[in-house]
Amino acid sequence: MFGSIGLPELIVIFIIALLVFGPKKLPEVGKSVGRAIREFKKASDELRSKVEEEINATEIKTEIKSVQDDLNEFKGDLNQFQDSIKKELKTDETEEGQKVP
Repeated sequence: MFGSIGLPELIVIFIIALLVFGPKKLPEVGKSVGRAIREFKKASDELRSKVEEEINATEIKTEIKSVQDDLNEFKGDLNQFQDSIKKELKTDETEEGQKVP
């Protein structure tokens, strides 16, 4: 539960806390420590979720940039293809114009 802290260590910590705070204050201290731990966990969970959201947003932005680059490349290829078709049509029109007379 507490990592490398075992039962004997917990007993020693409890005895020290009992001596320092006394039996009357010990429940109040326990509640305060519990609240502090709860708030710390809540804050760390919020931070973790915000970091994960930022990571996901960054990944999405990267993917969008990649798709835009692919679309731009495709657009360039399409323009080149369109230009080559126009050239072929012009060539065919001039050849037909020369054969007609």
